[in-house]
Amino acid sequence: MSKQSTLSQTLGLFGWLALAFATAAIGAVASIEASAFYAQLARPAWSPPGYVFGPVWSVLYALMGVSAWLVWREPAAKRRALALTLFVAQLGANALWSWLFFAWHEGAWAFADVLLLLAFIVAMIVAFWSVRRLAAILMLPYLAWVCFASALTWAVWQANPAVL
Repeated sequence: MSKQSTLSQTLGLFGWLALAFATAAIGAVASIEASAFYAQLARPAWSPPGYVFGPVWSVLYALMGVSAWLVWREPAAKRRALALTLFVAQLGANALWSWLFFAWHEGAWAFADVLLLLAFIVAMIVAFWSVRRLAAILMLPYLAWVCFASALTWAVWQANPAVL
């Protein structure tokens, strides 16, 4: 780790958290009607109630921001730029999913996007591992949740062909 000042470290942490939560905000704009839309959909028995998603995603976005910050703090690491580029790319795919599913009701595209998101997350975790292992470990709950979300996206899309 470089000898960055405490102020620089603090600003960096807030910056990465702000970027992660900005992604949440972009998805939230698309999800304004999500509760009503989700409630009307045919869902598998294993789907969680709508109120679970907000708290889970809040924790995951916080973990994302801290994880990216840990990687950012390693300026001498060879794969740092690649790792942070993958981080930003997965944020884009993450935000797009809410628009595809909730705002535009495009189930097939939402499923394709969540698979792309999974690929970005796996690549990001591999890159994070080479820079800072703790950063990669902090992304494992996110990977697990998006695996679950992928299966749920597929199941809901298939159960609601007229709507999605």
